[in-house]
Amino acid sequence: MAVAAVCLVAAGIWADYPELVTLGLAAAGALLVAVLWLLATPKLTVAREVQPRRVFEGEAAQAALTVRNVGRRRSPPLMVTDTVIGQRTSVPVPALAAGGECTVGYPLPVTQRGRYEIPPVRLGHSDPLRLMHRGRASSGTHVVHVLPRVHALTLVAAGGPQDAEGPTVSSAPLGGAAFHGLREYEPGDDWRRIHWGATARAGTLMARHVVVPDEPRQLVVLDTSAVPYSTPLMFEHAVRVAASFCVAAEQARLPFRFRTTSADERESGSSALEFLSTVARSSADRGLAGLSDHVRDVVSSTQGVVLTVITGRTDAAVAHLLTLAHPKFLSINLAQLVTSDPAALSRPRGVLAVSASNSEQFAINWNRLVQR
Repeated sequence: MAVAAVCLVAAGIWADYPELVTLGLAAAGALLVAVLWLLATPKLTVAREVQPRRVFEGEAAQAALTVRNVGRRRSPPLMVTDTVIGQRTSVPVPALAAGGECTVGYPLPVTQRGRYEIPPVRLGHSDPLRLMHRGRASSGTHVVHVLPRVHALTLVAAGGPQDAEGPTVSSAPLGGAAFHGLREYEPGDDWRRIHWGATARAGTLMARHVVVPDEPRQLVVLDTSAVPYSTPLMFEHAVRVAASFCVAAEQARLPFRFRTTSADERESGSSALEFLSTVARSSADRGLAGLSDHVRDVVSSTQGVVLTVITGRTDAAVAHLLTLAHPKFLSINLAQLVTSDPAALSRPRGVLAVSASNSEQFAINWNRLVQR
């Protein structure tokens, strides 16, 4: 518009054509109106809420914008722009009277597994002719985790101390019936658990520390090397199987640890799933060849461990390694995600091996075998 104004005025003067000069001045006037319009910036506050912050693959994440006019005059229609992984989403906000408020919702384009950082939204408005645009960043940055899809799995019933007076550890959940030791009385403790003999000797109130008896621990190891997986999709299926085992252990209230062959470890359910949302395979990863190093501390310090290994195609060396490790664990489970015929795969002796071409089929095969 600015170039047209200059050219029209210059051409009108050169050709002595008043109509061209009039058109050029009209273009310049439109620009002047646009500048004056944008100088009167509306006073608005913007609050964005993203729910939920953690979703599984296939689920939708929504953002809700609440725009409030805190000025003394009516605000013009606005356009809010949100950018996620390079995709721009424009949300129109209607004109708001003084003190008015409007809430608009829109879906976020977060569908694949990953960690998404949602930058501040950009709030802007234009003049009536849409010649100029003025915007500013508003609200804060949010993070959305898209967790891998989870399938219902039944854990193998492994032997181990399950009786009410079985072995205990100090980190075990409270509220059980197994006596672990004595500790100082804390506000809220059941007064019936006060040990009066120890209280008399110590000079302070002492209470019995009872916990849930020790149970077989679950150790889930995901192979993050690139070699066993024929395609990136097969690795995605392996991640889903690993997440399914972690959720199954958490739902069964069994203590578990999650590790990868790249030496990353997560112990709680939420952190393990969030880590699985960003885990990636690496060509520099040794894979299951270094499994002994990854489980040495667990075997030496903990009794009653069920080892679950998730990988792609295994070779004879890995099968031999799992066979040698079998006496050190209550049981070893091997989940293989392969595109070839599962019947042709090697099955280590003493290891419960289940193969499938995708995570859905693996859950069917696994549950059919375990619930038999």
